[in-house]
Amino acid sequence: MSEGRDVAQLVQIARRTDARSVALAAYRQLDDLLRTLSGRDWSAPTACPGWSVSDMVGHLIGAARGNASLLEFARQQVWGFRHRRDFGGNPLDAVNARQIADHAGLSDSHRAEVLRAVVPDAVRGRMRLSAWLGAVSVPISSSGSAAVGMPSTLSLARLLDVVYTRDVWMHTIDIAEAVGRDVPMAAAVNGRIVEDVVVDWIRRHGQPVDLVLAGPAGGHYRSGPHADVIELDAIEFCRILSGRVPGEGLLKVKVLF
Repeated sequence: MSEGRDVAQLVQIARRTDARSVALAAYRQLDDLLRTLSGRDWSAPTACPGWSVSDMVGHLIGAARGNASLLEFARQQVWGFRHRRDFGGNPLDAVNARQIADHAGLSDSHRAEVLRAVVPDAVRGRMRLSAWLGAVSVPISSSGSAAVGMPSTLSLARLLDVVYTRDVWMHTIDIAEAVGRDVPMAAAVNGRIVEDVVVDWIRRHGQPVDLVLAGPAGGHYRSGPHADVIELDAIEFCRILSGRVPGEGLLKVKVLF
């Protein structure tokens, strides 16, 4: 076994590095998957409780439209804040529900087309706002559907540069799982996203770790001496850290997706 890559030497995804290219690649991978869907695929239940594939894509359209337009983003956030009590006190859950409802009238065959059309403006808007407002800290609700162990705050730069991309990426995996498709993890974007997740996770828990992630998107990462070895599949690792699957020990520490 190799010694692994020192996490302290890794460069995270950011606007000044590769946030734009990673975001666009994640959307392309999602679009490739959506083009294969038909009929009952759209009504298949996903790993997100109560969400079908159609619902999940409606959420992604709403998020992209909010990224593309500051006015739309504000509309969604205000609605979420006002209706948070209906969603366990979590304004993000309320925003997600609003996004799904806003696009419930779209035909399934039209959903992928609508999302595809807004992606360039969505990514452009994210990078623009990140440049101006990146240092702003935003609170993360611990109520509603939020997984135990998630961070309580996040910089706006990380939300715009990285977390929205992780959301697209993880929902691509959710959709593929729901409809029985494989996502081709060999694409470079997958390893890059997993690598960034690893850095976030290790910085959050601060403990020595020797992490071996299997699969095309995986790798071997280390942090500190005399570390315990953790071995598992790269995608399963991300599913655990997103709260979709329970984790033990250091895997109880979550990162945002």
